[in-house]
Amino acid sequence: MSDDPFAALGLPARADLTDDDVRAAWRRIAAATHPDRDDGGDPVTFGAAAAAYALLRTAWDRGEVLAELGLRGNAPARRREPGPRARVRVLALRVAVTVALCGGAFAAAGWTPAAIGVATGALTWLAATARRDLPRAERRSRRTAR
Repeated sequence: MSDDPFAALGLPARADLTDDDVRAAWRRIAAATHPDRDDGGDPVTFGAAAAAYALLRTAWDRGEVLAELGLRGNAPARRREPGPRARVRVLALRVAVTVALCGGAFAAAGWTPAAIGVATGALTWLAATARRDLPRAERRSRRTAR
């Protein structure tokens, strides 16, 4: 088998290939080279195509192969990071969930160790997950800090 599974299936090495494109190429080659054909097929080509299809079946797998081949520049852009307003909304939602959970625990159980434990867990969760939603501090270079 060649080092390029895209070539084994007769496909261009592009990130925008769909699962259907890869499946169609595999079926075309498998139908022409399957060892159970009357003419005996081509077991070597069939095996190479089967191995290539196993590597390229999903978009994730194709991205991994493209990265290994050094062609990741052809991949579609990643999702943009949420803006400051979206981060503030998510943080507000996290705070609301924490307040509701703490309030529900104290309303149901009173000031018992179990309710205090639930509240501690909820506040710990808020502290652990909220950091990524806080506004990012601007970093000053050493030159401007002097």
